[in-house]
Amino acid sequence: MKIALLGTGFGQAHAAVYAARGDVEVTMFGRDPGKTAEVASRYGFAASTDLERAFEDDADLVDICLPLRLHASLVLRALEARKHALVELPLAATMADARAVAEAAGRSDRHVFVDMFERFIPANRALLDAVRDGAYGRLEQLSLWNLTAPLWPGASLGLKALPLEAMHSDMDIVTQALGLPARTHVTTVARDDDHAAVDVTMTFDGATVRDSVSALMPMPWGARGGYTATFERGVLESVGTMGFDGRPTGTLTAYTPDGVREVELPPADQYAAMIGHVLAVLRGEAANEIGPETVLDALRLTLDIDRRVNP
Repeated sequence: MKIALLGTGFGQAHAAVYAARGDVEVTMFGRDPGKTAEVASRYGFAASTDLERAFEDDADLVDICLPLRLHASLVLRALEARKHALVELPLAATMADARAVAEAAGRSDRHVFVDMFERFIPANRALLDAVRDGAYGRLEQLSLWNLTAPLWPGASLGLKALPLEAMHSDMDIVTQALGLPARTHVTTVARDDDHAAVDVTMTFDGATVRDSVSALMPMPWGARGGYTATFERGVLESVGTMGFDGRPTGTLTAYTPDGVREVELPPADQYAAMIGHVLAVLRGEAANEIGPETVLDALRLTLDIDRRVNP
């Protein structure tokens, strides 16, 4: 499988996964010749600063890890060039652009994938399976949280960034579990332009959701997140760390009238699982679970929150 990987920033998260596989050939594309060559060499890839090549050469998949404003147009360009496309989240900066991509993908015989990597976290899959199967009855209350220190030098996690950069995956979980809310309320606090927190409460028919995202934590805190899902007949609680210290953690606990038990989860790196899914679909071994049409509700909700945070 030949892959054109666009972007030397967050693209490195995808690069690390590709480099660990033996079934892909990757060319990394970037703007800065020195940085592009250095990063590509680190992963054993070819390097190029000629973006045109990504769409003109014989790549099977264009992997787009560039700024949000470029996402939709580059996916459309990949489809026009009859290439499959994987795009970092969010899919687009507007619903009009997102719908245009979904419609173009629907007309094409090429696949479009959106990197909804949190769908591949085993604890999140367990939550959505429980909602779908009714294992604990109806979901009545859901609290999600993601609290981080400023672990990415030079990256802003202020109010302008948090909704689209940090809350979108949570909104995907929410909309998959419950659909779109009837009412939404947003509160914020900002330490400065680069450090802030956002709390969102949402009301559904028979359920309530709260999502808290913060970039106000000190460096020793690292990055931690999880959820508490309260059902009619039990509670699922997920707690995890991102493992920036080399020691990632994660637990899922079920509380029911019969007692407390730890839920065994398969080990999984969400990025490796997501890219594994993409390649399995392209080999004809799986159905696409992260197509653009599956993310529209989550994007609509995220953009609504972003407008409230940044009017």
